[in-house]
Amino acid sequence: MDGPQALVERLVRATNDHDIDALIACFAKDYVNETPTHPERGFVGNDQVRRNWEQIFAFVPDVRAEVIRLTVDGDTAWTEWEMTGTRRDGSAHCMRGVILFGVRDGVAQWARFYLEPLDEAGTAVDAAVREQVVRK
Repeated sequence: MDGPQALVERLVRATNDHDIDALIACFAKDYVNETPTHPERGFVGNDQVRRNWEQIFAFVPDVRAEVIRLTVDGDTAWTEWEMTGTRRDGSAHCMRGVILFGVRDGVAQWARFYLEPLDEAGTAVDAAVREQVVRK
């Protein structure tokens, strides 16, 4: 099996094994990452994937990834993730969200990345909506 589900399974395994080479092998050389809620964070190339994960493994040495939900539609994997661990300073690291992967030839060709740090401040729903619609 070399489709989207197999790719996601390899990616989770490489992440949890902290195997940077196996992780990079999950991405096409010309991989395109879009981060719609933070457009300036988009990038092209698996070299940037390597730089990102080298930092993550260095600063969250026990990082673990879990795919909460996975749906495949043709060559696209719709995935919901939780990544947890402990930063080197002892504080908790937790990111949750969705990543869509476009898969061809067994590797991610593109992704739309909606993974965000857990908001521990706990802004209630009314205040959060107000923050989004009221200009200061």
